[in-house]
Amino acid sequence: MKTYTVAVIPGDGIGVDVTKAAWQVLEKSAQKHGIHLQPSWFPWSCDYYLKHGMMMPKEGIAILKQFNAILLGAVGWPAQVPDNVSLHGLLLPIRQQFDLFANVRPHRLLRGVQGPLREAAFDILCIRENTEGEYSGAGGRIHQGTPQEVAVETSIFTRHGVERILRFGFEAARKRQKRLASVTKSNAQKYTMVMWDEITDTLAAEYPDVAVTRYHIDAMAARFVMHPQTLDVVVASNLFGDILTDLGAAIQGGLGYAASANLNPDPAFPSMFEPVHGSAPDIAGKNIANPIAAIWSGALMLEHLGETSAANDIMQAVERVTAEGLGNQALSTDALTTAILHQL
Repeated sequence: MKTYTVAVIPGDGIGVDVTKAAWQVLEKSAQKHGIHLQPSWFPWSCDYYLKHGMMMPKEGIAILKQFNAILLGAVGWPAQVPDNVSLHGLLLPIRQQFDLFANVRPHRLLRGVQGPLREAAFDILCIRENTEGEYSGAGGRIHQGTPQEVAVETSIFTRHGVERILRFGFEAARKRQKRLASVTKSNAQKYTMVMWDEITDTLAAEYPDVAVTRYHIDAMAARFVMHPQTLDVVVASNLFGDILTDLGAAIQGGLGYAASANLNPDPAFPSMFEPVHGSAPDIAGKNIANPIAAIWSGALMLEHLGETSAANDIMQAVERVTAEGLGNQALSTDALTTAILHQL
């Protein structure tokens, strides 16, 4: 029996609810396929910050490095801890320290799920650069609180970072419909985004079997709504990818279906898997959060670990449930999880 060690960080708010649900489904699928998932649960969260003055202990990264994968629930409780503190104290350090450069988010309507668009036959894989760009954290503020205050936020784009995320996208496109959309704003950002476009063109010559189209971010946002069926693999920078994937979640039925994988193909580092719906403090603990995004993220984790059959079983069970219309009903977290477990 193959064993995988998993660091489980439920985090804040509904992260606790949906992580519990996802783990139940993961365990059942693992048992069915002769896999052993060995979890270690960590209480790192905003509550942990209020008690210890930090989102995770100083040795947190060293602790996580020992695991095969990380399953994260959600981070944030803005009424108690500012979002910039919680984000930069847990999620971003994990992404950056383990060089989880590819944030991968699938956007498609599961069977039976009703989305807001008339066009339902879309299947988009968004690949977002995850470690640099607009979220590099380079900058500062001076003369704070005075009329002369200045804030500077510098985007950092490296040829290495841009090339590897685009190459990751080209490789993904080869396994799908062989279509890649590269998203920039090079008409306005004449240094970083022009470099991105140039690297896209250079790599396109190495992948003659992949059809490449360049879009500006505003045009791509419109295309997500008006013509999503024309898209296959979409590659974008940290900020643009962040925005587009929330739009992708909206057209696939809502944030309750928004799964993600933060990937580093190097097995020396643990990749991290998380739903992207946030902690939703207003409904935390009420047993009404949709667990499908967390369960889908768990399936992405199994797929990354090479357990494709177990991952596919989970997604087939989820779609058998949503096909019955249960994904559109106001079921409790527990009831929806039980229905998926029953299908497994």
